[in-house]
Amino acid sequence: MAEYAHDVLVSPEWVVDRFDEIQADDPALQLFEVSVDTDVYDDGHIPGAHSLDWNVELQDPETFDVLTREDFETLLGSYGVTSETTVVLYGDMMNWFAAYAFWLLKYYGHPDVRLVNGGRDYWTRQSFPLSTEQPPVTERKYEVTAVNDEIRVDREIVNDALDRDVSLVDVRSPEEYRGEVLAPPGWNEGVQRGGHIPGAINIPWSQAVAEDGRFKPPEELRHVYEPILDSETEIFVYCRIGERSALAWVVLHELLGQEDVRHYYGSWVEWGNTVGAPIERGRYATQKLETNSMQ
Repeated sequence: MAEYAHDVLVSPEWVVDRFDEIQADDPALQLFEVSVDTDVYDDGHIPGAHSLDWNVELQDPETFDVLTREDFETLLGSYGVTSETTVVLYGDMMNWFAAYAFWLLKYYGHPDVRLVNGGRDYWTRQSFPLSTEQPPVTERKYEVTAVNDEIRVDREIVNDALDRDVSLVDVRSPEEYRGEVLAPPGWNEGVQRGGHIPGAINIPWSQAVAEDGRFKPPEELRHVYEPILDSETEIFVYCRIGERSALAWVVLHELLGQEDVRHYYGSWVEWGNTVGAPIERGRYATQKLETNSMQ
């Protein structure tokens, strides 16, 4: 997978080859499942994997913001992670929330983070081994050495960017982008208004992955993101609650090597619920949606 800009994807076979290390509570390598449905972990997970609850453990449930630095250090240390650990992540929904965890680790400067290409769905469909055993863990000390603010933007920065040349990318479904629906089917809406941020183009996250859940090869990804890759402007990505845009951030920043890519963490639940924030509706998506449109 070295054809991508950065070597952050690992195959299921790569994981299988390291089962002994993963299951031995080795601080050099720790594996985590980050799925929206945490119950599936109990039904069977990759042997040696710990479960992270994105909704409770990976964000502050009171402020709906990222974990504080201190809470992040406590969380990782409680799972036996040190600053030298290779952290490997996977999850359901084609790695939506695993990608969010990836971005969060990078935000807090963790040097070595990987994603299992295809996530949980590809792993199970290909009949790779599963376990119901809870792996052992030894608590260790984790220390954040730097916070990477360059990969995040807040609402004020996005609002200021409306008057300058920034590539603003909405990665939600075309129906959400046009304001026809407020959330993917079956999901809590969490927002009062439909539409998109003025000037944003729609490149749905689903165009970055193949039908089997694995990321498309670089040449296909470059075609998908062609409207913004030719520009020298900053790229801001957003979705509804920040998980799909985190996946797009991984694609653009890590797989395609775009340096100036920033994640609007508050995304549409913040913008759409903010009094006075301008919105647009009804504009058609700029990219043709392909067959694997999971929303």
